[in-house]
Amino acid sequence: MKVLIAGGAGFIGSTIASACLDDGIEPVVLDNLVTGRIEFTRDRIFYQGDIADGALIDRIFAEHPDISAVVHAAALIVVPESVAEPLRYYRENVAKSIDFIDHVARNGAERYLFSSSASIYRPGEDFSVDESSPLEPTSPYARTKAVMEMLLADCAAAMPLRALSLRYFNPIGADPQLRTGLQIRQPTHVLGKLITAAQTGAEFTITGVDWPTRDGSGIRDYIHVWDLARAHVQALRHFDEILPVGADRRYEVLNLGTGDGTTVREFVEAFRSVVDQPLRVRETGPRPGDAAGSYTRSVRARRLLDWKPELSIADGIRHSLAWSARRDQVLDD
Repeated sequence: MKVLIAGGAGFIGSTIASACLDDGIEPVVLDNLVTGRIEFTRDRIFYQGDIADGALIDRIFAEHPDISAVVHAAALIVVPESVAEPLRYYRENVAKSIDFIDHVARNGAERYLFSSSASIYRPGEDFSVDESSPLEPTSPYARTKAVMEMLLADCAAAMPLRALSLRYFNPIGADPQLRTGLQIRQPTHVLGKLITAAQTGAEFTITGVDWPTRDGSGIRDYIHVWDLARAHVQALRHFDEILPVGADRRYEVLNLGTGDGTTVREFVEAFRSVVDQPLRVRETGPRPGDAAGSYTRSVRARRLLDWKPELSIADGIRHSLAWSARRDQVLDD
């Protein structure tokens, strides 16, 4: 089996590619390297270019006619940046994706896995959601994901395309074999900032402490990136069972999370339990585009993919720390 992974040189895309390789699926990586890293493409079939480049997509399929599925993990993902630069986010995440879907469909690829986000949900009173929960994206980034899901549903109804949107919750960790990890030296998400604070002695800032959660801080469903990648492998393996050829239903959504809600304050304590050193913490207001968060109560992915998360928050913290120590040996800055 061969799969085209758009954005396959990024954090999540490269981890999906590793999981595919480990399971006997050959990835073909497409990435423009705006945020992805060429080091993550070593010993992998790699094309550098943009998802909107129709001539390049045609060449990829001409050279690899046995590609049987597409994983779309190419996107800009920084919420505050999307608030400051909404046109850039809509251009990169939506406009170029329209071209990409057109190019893929023209080349006869019917199986389409889309990297979506749980940030599109309006959480329930207990902050849990399932795939039928109402949508209420609160940032331009999240809205680009919601727009893409509507677009894919419409395309699947009208074109020879079957699409599965995988709604990610909050990825942490790194490839346990440390082949890949977060490419940014000082990531801006919770775990990245905690690692930076532990390494430098800087303050860690909890952004938002007045949310209506059990302790006032945001709540998230932290899923190990390797569990997330394994779910993609299972989605590829079970794709035709979830969306059979010839069936009326040609579009489906699945939540990929652990089912456990962890507040930011609880996550800080989990970090302290793994990293035995002082940590200075300060509390402040939320960032632009932030939301209280959510966690999944759905078991649909476990049932349809024959998959369940196996790695813990502590595992994610340990693997992130190990990758942080190894990063500069892998990435040539």
